[in-house]
Amino acid sequence: MLRRSFFARSVHEVAPDLIGVTLLVDGVGGRIVEVEAYDQEDPASHGYRGQTPRTASMFGPGGHAYVYRSYGIHWCLNLVCGGEGVAEAALIRALEPTAGLDEQRRRRHTEDALALCSGPGKLCQALGVTHEHDGLPLDRPPFRLRERLEAPEIATAPRIGITRATELSWRYLEAGSPYVSRGRPRA
Repeated sequence: MLRRSFFARSVHEVAPDLIGVTLLVDGVGGRIVEVEAYDQEDPASHGYRGQTPRTASMFGPGGHAYVYRSYGIHWCLNLVCGGEGVAEAALIRALEPTAGLDEQRRRRHTEDALALCSGPGKLCQALGVTHEHDGLPLDRPPFRLRERLEAPEIATAPRIGITRATELSWRYLEAGSPYVSRGRPRA
């Protein structure tokens, strides 16, 4: 089990260390295969302009969830990193589904394992993550984060779906994973 102390570091240290970690929400989830890092100095970050009621969880201590609505449609799950008062979080972009597959298929209305969690909105739907999870500690139910058994090969790429700081390669992916979202890096 990952403890809150795991997240009490810079998001730029934590994000690549999350690749291969198993993320479960009420027993449903899988191995993290793609994340994006956001810090307070990043103009693409929700924390860049300071704390608001929407972003309050991002400014909390590391080891908590920051969940927000994207485009008014999809929930997105971020794992808060760093210290209290500093907005840093890793957006969970994709999982390799391994637990609660029947529930994931039911929630996503698909049998295609590659389509269950290959994007932040898809994985939140598959895992049942909503605004109700915002601010919850990651080391207590409904969350469970299991340490990775071995360090996978990690690729980096520019982040997706942003208009600022697009040149930064702060997207971390498990190299060769078919479960990552769109925009796979070239080999």
